[in-house]
Amino acid sequence: MSDAFVSAAADLLGERGLLTAEADTAPFTRDWLDRFGVPPVAVARPASVDELAALMRLAAEHDLAVTPQGGNTGLLGASVAGEAPTVIVAFSRMSRVLDVDPIGFTVTVEAGATLAAVHEAVAAHGLALPLHLGSEGTAQIGGLIATNAGGSHAMRFGMMQDQVLGLEAVLADGRIYDAARPLIKDNAGYHLARLFCGSEGTLGLITKAVLRLQPALTHTATALLTAPSLAALEEAAAPLRRNLGSLLTALEFFHETGLALLERHVEGITRPVETPGPLYLLAEVASAADLPLSDILEAAMVGALEAGAFTDGAVASSEAQRAAFWRLREEMPEGQRREGLQLKHDVAVPVGRLAGFVDRASTVASDILPSVRINPFGHLGDGNVHFNLSPPEGTADFSGKAEALTNAIYETAVAEGGTFAAEHGLGQAKVAMADRLRPPVERDLTRTIKAAFDPKGRLNPGKVL
Repeated sequence: MSDAFVSAAADLLGERGLLTAEADTAPFTRDWLDRFGVPPVAVARPASVDELAALMRLAAEHDLAVTPQGGNTGLLGASVAGEAPTVIVAFSRMSRVLDVDPIGFTVTVEAGATLAAVHEAVAAHGLALPLHLGSEGTAQIGGLIATNAGGSHAMRFGMMQDQVLGLEAVLADGRIYDAARPLIKDNAGYHLARLFCGSEGTLGLITKAVLRLQPALTHTATALLTAPSLAALEEAAAPLRRNLGSLLTALEFFHETGLALLERHVEGITRPVETPGPLYLLAEVASAADLPLSDILEAAMVGALEAGAFTDGAVASSEAQRAAFWRLREEMPEGQRREGLQLKHDVAVPVGRLAGFVDRASTVASDILPSVRINPFGHLGDGNVHFNLSPPEGTADFSGKAEALTNAIYETAVAEGGTFAAEHGLGQAKVAMADRLRPPVERDLTRTIKAAFDPKGRLNPGKVL
């Protein structure tokens, strides 16, 4: 069966379009954290939506599963094959920026375009796609939509789904769903395109998208502040948000634990303020207009500093210093990765409960494994925290308690009115967690939608459901 498919797919896609040798498919086989993935039947690289549609019909004829893969930067195994015989579809040959509309503030792109390429294309028109990730040189637009990526600017501009005006996708039976319309208002029935946002390739394979753009924020001011506790940061952030309004683009926080790991493992890390945390807040305001943003930001900070909410702070005096501030936040995962084994938890709670959640989750984790190292960091403005753990100093693992730690942290987030999947999705890693912690009606409706789009369950099986 697989041989017949490979022969027919090779005829369809040509020599460049189908990879079957193990050495060629190996880079597509495992996820970024090397936790998931089995060898696929083949890696298909279609060059057009019509080629993909024909490939999907061919895969259906041979009863093969299909898994789409973008930049493969996800953390939960969504873009690699599970146990079923699977064809991985990679989009590197469908990577064009098709159109930038400087009047309508939209960009139309193929799914394989990287986020960095889109940033570059729209910047030439004085516009911006307000999504920024550490992996933007690799992450592709189709994957960012399929996982409904978040990032550091979600507080102001929303998630990836909020940038999507319309899209095109190929369905399980090879039909092409074309709703790539550059419309802000389109209320002609159900907004089907939104269903693909966060679907992780289980409803169809996204091939093209029309994205909403914003004026390029060419003027910024960035501050790094220290505080005695996350509760103090949380309390101080509220007046910052009120006083700075829509100018406030980011409120990011990290902990002394993470900064110490950065200093240990990553070259060129410098402490920009004299007083140590233990908590740090990165605040940034941005505008398309030439406003006195540094003065505005400093004025908003003064009251909080005088009230003792912050213990120290500095406003970046140059672009180089701004980049150094952001590097501290963006390199948090890398510092912990280099330390060794870790447990990563992507959760979110209501903004006003973030400090309480971190306190309770820290207590729960320490009760399960005394001296476990806790490294919380994330997005103070939207309640998303990456509650990551490293084993106790001097030990190599979690003493058989990894599952208990993870379950307890996710349960604590849900008990706080939050979620166990904030911006990374479900993939393979969190399917059982979703079945256990999401209401039965919600999961039943999800299965009903899946069955309507993919009645034979061939699209990315084992993911989301």
